[in-house]
Amino acid sequence: MSSPNESLVMDSLNPDHPPLTVTPAPPRVWKFWGTALWGVLIFVAMFVGQIGAVLLLIVLRGLPLDMASIQSVGREPEALALSVMMGLPATLAAVWLAIRIKKASFIDYLALHWPSWRQLVFGAVGLILIVLAWEIVSRSLGREATPGFMTELLKSGRDKGGALLLLVAFSLAAPMSEEVLARGFLYRGWSETVLRIPGAILLSSLVWTVVHIQYDIYFLAEVFSIGVWFGYMRYRSHSLWLTIILHALNNMTAVVLTMWLGS
Repeated sequence: MSSPNESLVMDSLNPDHPPLTVTPAPPRVWKFWGTALWGVLIFVAMFVGQIGAVLLLIVLRGLPLDMASIQSVGREPEALALSVMMGLPATLAAVWLAIRIKKASFIDYLALHWPSWRQLVFGAVGLILIVLAWEIVSRSLGREATPGFMTELLKSGRDKGGALLLLVAFSLAAPMSEEVLARGFLYRGWSETVLRIPGAILLSSLVWTVVHIQYDIYFLAEVFSIGVWFGYMRYRSHSLWLTIILHALNNMTAVVLTMWLGS
C-alpha cells in the first residue's frame, strides 16, 4: 500500500490528474477613478479638519461666525498651526475608510514599512541635491529661496511664541497628511492602472503640487520636482515612511533656517 505522500507525488506526475495550483487573490485596490474620487473626498476631509480648528477657536473666543472672523483668526500663526495639525486625523480617518471598504490592510495598502538606512541616506542625498540646485537657480535669478508669505508667517510665529507649534505642524502633521494622500493612497491606486509606476509618480506629484497652489509658478515647479523624487523613492523603497521622513526633514530644515535667518 502506498503512503499518502506517494499518492500525491504520483498524482502530480499523472497528466490525467494535474496538481492543484492556488492562484493568489488580486490585491483589493481602488483603480483610477475610484482612487481619484476618494482622493477628492480625502482632500475635502483634510480641509474640513483644518477649517474646523479655526471655527473652534472662533467659538471659544466668542467671535461671530462669519468670513471676517475666519480670515482674521486663520491668519494667526497659532491658528494656522492648529489647523494643519487637525487636518491630519481627518485625513487618516478618510483614508482608513476608503481602504476599509476594500477590506485591505491599512499598513500594506499604504506601504507603511520601515526603510533601510541605505535607502534613507540615498533619499536624503538626492533631496539635498535637488534643494541645492533650486537654491542656486534662485540666487542666480535674484529670487527668494522661500515664499515671502511663509517667511513672514514663521517670523510672526517666532515673535509671538508660536514657533514650536508651527514647527510641529509643518514638520510632522503636514508631511504625514500630504504623504498619506499623495505617495500613499493616490500612488498605490494609480500604479495598479494603465498609468503604471511612472504615470502614478507624475500624476500624484502633480496633485501634491496643486495642493500648494498658494505658491507662484516658480515654487510650484520646485515642489513638483521634489514630489517626483519622493515618488521615485516610494517606488524604490516600497516604504511610505521613507517619504514621510524625507518630507519632514525638508520642512523642518526650511522652518528652522527661516526662523534663524529671520532673527
